Amino acid sequence: MNRRDFFRTTGLASAGLVLPASRAFAAGAGASGAWRTFEVSTRVEILEPKGVTRVWLPVPLNEDRPFQKPLGNDFQAEGGTTRFAMDPHYAAGMVCAEWAEGVKPVMVVKSRFATRDVATDFSRPTNRIPESPITLARFTAPTRHMQTTGAVKDLSDDIVKGASGDLEKARAIYEWVCDNTQRDPKTKGCGTGDVNFMIETQSYHGKCADLNALFTALARSQGIPARDVYGIRVADSKLGYKSLGKSGNITKAQHCRAEFYSHAHGWVPVDPADVRKVILEEQGGKKPDDPMVLAARKRLFGSWEMNWLGYNYANDVALPGSSRAPIPFLMYPQSETGEGLLDPLDPEHFRYEIESHEITA
Repeated sequence: MNRRDFFRTTGLASAGLVLPASRAFAAGAGASGAWRTFEVSTRVEILEPKGVTRVWLPVPLNEDRPFQKPLGNDFQAEGGTTRFAMDPHYAAGMVCAEWAEGVKPVMVVKSRFATRDVATDFSRPTNRIPESPITLARFTAPTRHMQTTGAVKDLSDDIVKGASGDLEKARAIYEWVCDNTQRDPKTKGCGTGDVNFMIETQSYHGKCADLNALFTALARSQGIPARDVYGIRVADSKLGYKSLGKSGNITKAQHCRAEFYSHAHGWVPVDPADVRKVILEEQGGKKPDDPMVLAARKRLFGSWEMNWLGYNYANDVALPGSSRAPIPFLMYPQSETGEGLLDPLDPEHFRYEIESHEITA
């Protein structure tokens, strides 16, 4: 598949699955600052292929959002076949490749996109065009690792006691996650996002895919639509946070954020996990009442610095062409051989490098 055919195919596929740009921009936080354009290049190599080998790579969100717009993807897999696919439930875009036995599996995907910072104006209603009820129902429903009843609902009821309205309740949940969770540096990758386990064991620690999923589950249990947004950091922070940015080689810079839906303000960006990251990592560690932490905590309820690329909102993703069980989320490159799915965090068998650079010309 050449680049021209790919652009045409993704455009047609996206049109039936996501909001038109005008609606997407109305239903969300307000943009601030100029657009910045980036290219992210991912090279994957399977070191010990056995039988048929398949690879799936996430690509940028297929819809225009106030904080991001896609500018196209280019991909090649020498000796193999490639295609673009979408998860049918969440419209998560991915490039799929397959190689026959005996062929060395190597794949390169380049994605271009533009981003700009977003911030919600809580002083007035800004949601001029309400989100689709179907979409809101999708992001209020439970997932395999994120229940919305039982112990999850009991906990959220305690957290939001005395709060009224979706905005007050979401803020109470955000503050609770900031206060009661811990970023665990021993957690592999970004974590598993298994909220059921966290609440059953009252083990509120992990990394971004765990802590932000906890926010999402607690919000959904209160009937507030919420979703994890899986992605990767692509540039250094311009706000002085060394721990909240990465440029150049971003192979290990995956990061999950979250959004919740307010009827008055549309989709509101949040990131309690990055508050805990600042506490643990910034300048060797900060106390929760440090001015730098407090500034991050205030800013990350309602705004994002867009030195980050959003891939998708998908949970329980069935990889096209794979007979294995769905994966919890699609944020890392994925691959399988005749022996089963490979661990994307195991460089001994599954090697990849991801590079980011900003396009200024």
